[in-house]
Amino acid sequence: MAVLKWLETIRTPWMDGVMSILTQLGDETLFMILGMTVLWCFHKVWGFRFMLIGLTGTAMNQLLKAIFLVKRPWLIDPTLTIVESAREGATGYSFPSGHTQSAVSCFGTLAVWLGRRSVKVLCAALILIVAFSRMYLGVHTPLDVGVSLVTGVLTVWLMTWLLQKDSPKARLAACSVGIAMTLALLAYVHLAPAREANVAEFDAHGMKAAWQLVGAMAGMMLAWWTDEKYLHFETKAVWWAQICKVALGLALVLAVRLGMKPVLSAIFGEGMFTHGIRYFLMTVAGGILWPMTFRYWSRIGQKNREVSA
Repeated sequence: MAVLKWLETIRTPWMDGVMSILTQLGDETLFMILGMTVLWCFHKVWGFRFMLIGLTGTAMNQLLKAIFLVKRPWLIDPTLTIVESAREGATGYSFPSGHTQSAVSCFGTLAVWLGRRSVKVLCAALILIVAFSRMYLGVHTPLDVGVSLVTGVLTVWLMTWLLQKDSPKARLAACSVGIAMTLALLAYVHLAPAREANVAEFDAHGMKAAWQLVGAMAGMMLAWWTDEKYLHFETKAVWWAQICKVALGLALVLAVRLGMKPVLSAIFGEGMFTHGIRYFLMTVAGGILWPMTFRYWSRIGQKNREVSA
């Protein structure tokens, strides 16, 4: 807590605003945007790997939160003030840091994929910036972010090591790790007995996250299998078509995310499993339905090249 107390003394309104923006580099939304962009426009194998590694890391992070039940810093020490703009995103238990874990999964995977030294340095810097921002904002302790840095690096290393092996067994092992982690999280949040340290609000967030991860993992696995078996979608297109693919595709996924929420609630009520269904449908929309249009986008680019020639 001493570090957070010191960071509290050096805050300024300008720095508060900067850190509130930079911390979004570890948010779920950026992970979704980057993952879909890689999958749709650059390298679908690495796109699926990106999603698998990110979902696996997040599931492990949520499982650790549910096991250790560490309250947020301002609940441990009521004298600590936080940057209020960060409060909305500081949901669930504190240990370990979800934003930091997400940043390591996201930028760590990009660094391994692209491989260039300059990219690795940039990605490492972005990860450390997210980790520092969580402490600066007062929503995580050094232990929270430190453990997430370690678990994040280990997850990226293990999963990329397995996925880059030219072996169906290694690929199956990596997928099995992801599936097992999400199912372990779901089982734990439902079956673990309540303890004195449990906070009802944080428990509800953890259960919601567990179902979202299970739904997203199931949808991603189905999309990967469907592409390899039947779809074989094309990622190449002219630059403006790529922009359209990303913009319209993200709009479709967002529409499913927002539009299906009231529909599922009306059909099934407020059961937590509806979050799983919704995220499954989002992933299927982004991984199967939208890529069905990619031959059209590729042909547009080909026609334009033929006309210009």
